[in-house]
Amino acid sequence: MSEDKSGADGADGPDWGSDLEDDDSGAVVAAVGRQIKLWRTAAGLSQAEFGAAIGYGENQVYKVEAGSRIPRPEFLERADEVLGAGGKIAAMKQDVAEARYPKKVRGVKKLEDEAVELLAYNNSVIEGLLQTEEYAAAVFGNRRPPFSGEEVDRRMAGRTARKQILGESTVRHLFSFVQCEATLRRAIGGRMVLRRQLEHLLEVGQLRNVDLQVLPLSCAENSGLGGSFRLLRLKEGTTIGLNEIQLLSRVISDPKEVQILDMRYGVLRAQALTPRESLAFIEKLLGET
Repeated sequence: MSEDKSGADGADGPDWGSDLEDDDSGAVVAAVGRQIKLWRTAAGLSQAEFGAAIGYGENQVYKVEAGSRIPRPEFLERADEVLGAGGKIAAMKQDVAEARYPKKVRGVKKLEDEAVELLAYNNSVIEGLLQTEEYAAAVFGNRRPPFSGEEVDRRMAGRTARKQILGESTVRHLFSFVQCEATLRRAIGGRMVLRRQLEHLLEVGQLRNVDLQVLPLSCAENSGLGGSFRLLRLKEGTTIGLNEIQLLSRVISDPKEVQILDMRYGVLRAQALTPRESLAFIEKLLGET
């Protein structure tokens, strides 16, 4: 992740996601700021003295306490140590980190956490949960008009948080991914980034709770020409769809629409190579890259 570290060494650098998108984020950051101010005043320190002690400028301390700037994890750790909070301030790092994610990402992450099965078809890029950090940074970097460096950092943080759901430690989740062959050949970020991405796909494809399939370009039939989509089967038995197209993200809950996507995904899995064949296909592509 290409996070800007300026400010961590004491210099006031770019805000760590200072543009709060919604009331939920703002409420979390404001509450954290109030707690830090209470601890600071109880310790008898001015904002300037406190800032000097933790290695940050007075203006940055003011903004954090006012709830207008999201504090970095390093800020909270140093504040906890200087103020003798015994871990109470440092414990807020997770809440602050989640407030940093874009609102849309937080919503998707919550749905994914509630799902017992996630199914995804992608014909434009490697599915987000499968992306390496280098590949994800290149995807975000290709956006036009471009994201600011801070927005790229926010989205990278959200992507990293979402990926934690994937792995052997979360076998309560089942995953099925169908990737169009074109996404495995498109060298987003350059040839070496693509190589490492393909290597990562081979690793993920070995997980017991993951089925990874490739839909070859040579296949005469493709039920996913309408674009990429995801399906989430939730714990209570319902299924919802997630769809992202140009300038629009949509949660699909209408049973008839979900049924159509479910049928399409079933056909896509049948049209694609089997998981075993798909891993062999990816190995072949890796040798060509």
